[in-house]
Amino acid sequence: MGVLMSKRQTVEQVQKEVLEDKEAEAGTPVVQEESSVNRAAWERLRDGRGVEPEEFDRTSRFTPPAFIRPTRKLDDDKPPDICLEPREPIVNDEMCDICEVWTAESLFPCRVCTRVFHDGCLRRMGYIQGDSAAEVTEMAHTETGWSCHYCDNLNLLLTEEEMYSLTETFQQCKVIPDCSLTLEDFLRYRHQAAKRGDSDRALSDEQEEQAARQFAAMDPEHRGHIEWPDFLSHESLLLLQQLRPQNSLLRLLTVKERERARATFLARGSGNTISEAECRWAQHSWFCKRLIEAPSCGVSISHVGPLADSSPASSSGKSQDKPLLPAEHESRSVDWPTFLRENAVYILAARPNSAAIHLKPPG
Repeated sequence: MGVLMSKRQTVEQVQKEVLEDKEAEAGTPVVQEESSVNRAAWERLRDGRGVEPEEFDRTSRFTPPAFIRPTRKLDDDKPPDICLEPREPIVNDEMCDICEVWTAESLFPCRVCTRVFHDGCLRRMGYIQGDSAAEVTEMAHTETGWSCHYCDNLNLLLTEEEMYSLTETFQQCKVIPDCSLTLEDFLRYRHQAAKRGDSDRALSDEQEEQAARQFAAMDPEHRGHIEWPDFLSHESLLLLQQLRPQNSLLRLLTVKERERARATFLARGSGNTISEAECRWAQHSWFCKRLIEAPSCGVSISHVGPLADSSPASSSGKSQDKPLLPAEHESRSVDWPTFLRENAVYILAARPNSAAIHLKPPG
């Protein structure tokens, strides 16, 4: 155990936050007791004393404690400046995102964002439990990596307005939160969602077959049902596709995801372009998250970066069959901006740790 170095353990900061909480509670006496308990828990967490997961009431919530949903900026539909060169440096945070304390212990890095975590902090918060703890430890030591609880939940990408729209759809289609769905449940929901606002609309046979293939992609173990988190992530992605332009989706990509996209484009392209077949292959490659025999990295896990094209996981994907494309599509050349736009939603869809494919690419 190294020397503890707190990032925000100052009396002034603690007093300020407690005072702000008390002022906010003055007009809401009904929730005063709950807010007091949660505030005490966060103060213990800030002081590095740990917090038990039962200290937070997370019932009927889609977001973890103290999470504030994002807001869209006025210019987020404008093309972002994401150049192929130069490459962007990746630097992980030095302190645990939960306790905000540095120690000499190994830190678990997220493969999507730059946050790092202590094993003990993740356990105390209830983000890893039972068998999942060993799985997290194993994945965090590989080049494939592990997604933290923020990046693992694609629903957290939605704004308050988008989340309200999705919740309203669930209510109208009588979807029960936190329950698994069978194929019959999923198809019934898709039919009802298609008719929302227009009772004459219905899924075509082709659309129903596509929905069935998407269900199979979210049920890789063929258990006959899909879990609620996978269903919620899938529906969140569909809503993002529906409501946001591609440029807005590009702005959601993290530096690690942009670098991984660059590595793939440079490795499989020729000069400043890549073929249509390789572009489609890339859309499928983001979901190669599970390794049968994942070798352990020879570096500290706090410095694990994005999955490179030369990594074992990426090279194993090269042997997979590429999606079959018509000759006219195969000859099309795709430049870097187009490649990034066409892959952005699939890169986002590959964030969760689940083996489910939350948005099945075409082909």
